[in-house]
Amino acid sequence: MSNPFCPDGISRRTLMKGSAISGLALAVSGISLPFGLRAAATAVGAAVTPDEDKVVWGACSVNCGSRCALRLHVRDNEVTWVETDNTGHDIYGDHQVRACLRGRSIRRRINHPERLNYPMKRVGLRGEGKFERISWDEALDTITKSLKGTVEKYGNEAVYINYTSGIVGGNITRSSPYASLVARLMNSYGGFLSHYGTYSTAQIACAMPYTYGSNDGNSTSDIENSKLVVLFGNNPAETRMSGGGITYYLEQARERSNARMIVIDPRYTDTAAGREDEWVPIRPGTDAALVAGIAHVLISENLVDQPFLDKYCVGYDEKTLPEGAPANGHYKAYILGQGDDGIEKSPRWASAITGIPVDKIIKLAREIGSAKPAYIAQGWGPQRQANGELTSRAIAMLPILTGNVGINGGNSGARESTYTITIERMPVLVNPVKTQISCFSWTDAIARGPEMTAKRDGVRGKDKLDVPIKFIWNYAGNTIINQHSDINKTHDILQDDSQCEMIVVIENFMTSSAKYADILLPDLMTVEQEDIIPNDYAGNMGYLIFIQPATTPKFERKPIYWITSEVARRLGPDIYQKFTEGRTQEEWLKYLYAKMLEQDPALPSYEALREMGIYKRKDPNGHFVAYKEFRADPDANPLKTPSGKIEIYSSKLAEIAGSWELEKDETISPLPVYASTFDGWDAPERSSYPLQLFGFHYKARTHSSYGNIDILKAACRQEVWMNPIDAQKRGIANGDMVRVFNGRGELRIPAKVTPRIMPGVTAMGQGAWHEANMAGDRIDHGSCINTLTSQRPSPLAKGNPQHTNLVEIKKA
Repeated sequence: MSNPFCPDGISRRTLMKGSAISGLALAVSGISLPFGLRAAATAVGAAVTPDEDKVVWGACSVNCGSRCALRLHVRDNEVTWVETDNTGHDIYGDHQVRACLRGRSIRRRINHPERLNYPMKRVGLRGEGKFERISWDEALDTITKSLKGTVEKYGNEAVYINYTSGIVGGNITRSSPYASLVARLMNSYGGFLSHYGTYSTAQIACAMPYTYGSNDGNSTSDIENSKLVVLFGNNPAETRMSGGGITYYLEQARERSNARMIVIDPRYTDTAAGREDEWVPIRPGTDAALVAGIAHVLISENLVDQPFLDKYCVGYDEKTLPEGAPANGHYKAYILGQGDDGIEKSPRWASAITGIPVDKIIKLAREIGSAKPAYIAQGWGPQRQANGELTSRAIAMLPILTGNVGINGGNSGARESTYTITIERMPVLVNPVKTQISCFSWTDAIARGPEMTAKRDGVRGKDKLDVPIKFIWNYAGNTIINQHSDINKTHDILQDDSQCEMIVVIENFMTSSAKYADILLPDLMTVEQEDIIPNDYAGNMGYLIFIQPATTPKFERKPIYWITSEVARRLGPDIYQKFTEGRTQEEWLKYLYAKMLEQDPALPSYEALREMGIYKRKDPNGHFVAYKEFRADPDANPLKTPSGKIEIYSSKLAEIAGSWELEKDETISPLPVYASTFDGWDAPERSSYPLQLFGFHYKARTHSSYGNIDILKAACRQEVWMNPIDAQKRGIANGDMVRVFNGRGELRIPAKVTPRIMPGVTAMGQGAWHEANMAGDRIDHGSCINTLTSQRPSPLAKGNPQHTNLVEIKKA
């Protein structure tokens, strides 16, 4: 392990100068030696003097939406300090992909004293974190025996690969469950119960295709052609703040277009932070009501683009309603109060719901209606609500009504898209098991699997589940506990090992989730093995990073390819051959890159890319414009919707709404309407828990990755944000330790009293590591928001509504 007293940025050579035993050192000290002893001392000195630094290219590949280059200085098989990208001209369009404070702290992550070093098996109750060291053979034999037994007794549908995203940026090392080596292993062995959706995007990814057939947006770089930028809950300065992300693009593009920027968010975010022209605070979960109020003004004042609506859209008014839709079932009727509910969606109606003044809504509507092109985009926070599917489709109505779709400087209302260079992913084979559940429903599938149906629980591929989950793979993720909702409920389900009989965790650290493993395996980090990864969200400059192992493997840590290959070997020679195809990890990488060169001959050679470390290319089309071809010729380039057009009214959603089993406070609608929901601002539970609570992505962590790095925790304290009005009512001052609680649990956290959040609303950074005595009071002293969140899913996507919560806060 590295010297704990060697801080980042200081070479170990500096620290060792005074301790090297050499002829020079002895001579300086004034001691004279015979020639033979001098020669011997010189030889000893040469043996202990470290080699010169080598610089190895690596990357931060966690799930922030960026991929950032790292240059790791290595000496004596240790990373001594870390730099970032220094290539290119560092100008807009060829800028340096500089890592943020998280990636730059990776040395502390690599050398963390709590890294897992050996295979272990559980010896206490699940969640206690009690393990004993075992050999790799025992670990792999135990896993294989359990896996074979599960498949023999219950079938492959009882094996589940849990949602994980700790290495979502990798390729061979990738952890996305349906695209990981674990998926390839299981697909070689009869398949597994798969899932759909993600914890990040379930609602918007499900809902937007009903409108557009897909979920695309213009690249952020295209803002250089915009006159107005309106961001609904889109906060790249904290989620994607690095040079590999889009914060730089947002700044540079606006500098060129001088576009006004309006940020709509319950919290005054760092994306606003003096860069915005206007901040509009809004109650969580009410964005669709704001859109309806704006739409009322646009329609009433004739600010809609009627030719666009007539030519490209279905369901705006009576003449474009699809066959089978009810009279006055169109969007215009809904807004003007001529639909089923008979309520006019005036700015006054919207104001009562959103908390935004009437005159502010009217002014916002007129600005959106008159500025063209306007770049209207939403982040993924607004859709992570119990009514998030409706919200995401509603926000898309603003660019639809104003005709800003498919043009430069406009957008679809989705989050921004990006340009990427050719990448050939590690093939994972075809899953023979076609059954899927929502990624958020896995605890239900353990506790009541055979009761889960398609129309009540969103089971896909068949009408119902036949068996519960009995075996879980968890590779590079903290969603077993930390990132899943209602931690106390999850703990109770998992601690009963007669339900889920085997949990295999492949990890770097003893995370909150790792404590629930039956077999715990130590994995290498991405910077400790070879891989080629592309950018994620990066505007109009794509790039590839060739990661080289910074050091040799330490202790008994193993790469994921070796781990899965060894399980495959134990499952039988046919499985092993199908899984490996006779290739090593390096051979797979060369094979995949050769395919990339076939598709894209402009790429550098494999050897050249490895030498370069990073290869960049600007989008040859300038910017990505979502639905540009459709806008140019909708007949020749129809959308992937049933009608081929933008479906404001979705007949498919009408069918689902009429056939699925829904609770009274759940809404699926063919139109992008506003609907109240459970645990919302107007829910009856607010009499006991009067504050709305949501989580936000925090600079000190990417979800829970980097959550154990001391300097990051010191730089960005975990706090709960409170408006001074709410704090004063409760006698809470800035910095006070407070209790945040509801019927699901309680946590302790310092209060941040600030006018940067609206009254009645509170928020904390999500991803902090849960830390509670689960055999005692269960009070979480790690301040993990999922102590308080609900496992009840959203109606359509069955996604996680982790921003829909009601709590009370009191001084501890």
